[in-house]
Amino acid sequence: MLFLVATLLLFGVALGTVVHAPLSFSLVAGAVIAVWLGVFALRERHGRGHRGPAH
Repeated sequence: MLFLVATLLLFGVALGTVVHAPLSFSLVAGAVIAVWLGVFALRERHGRGHRGPAH
């Protein structure tokens, strides 16, 4: 949960920075974030399929 709060805080700072950054940098940063979220989603989906019930 703390990681999520820190991530959202950094995201807010990054949004303020994007306004002043060149378009190419913003696009590259957006692509990196999209890949990171995609990898996270795949790991979550793959991990949940192989575990047994929690109880």
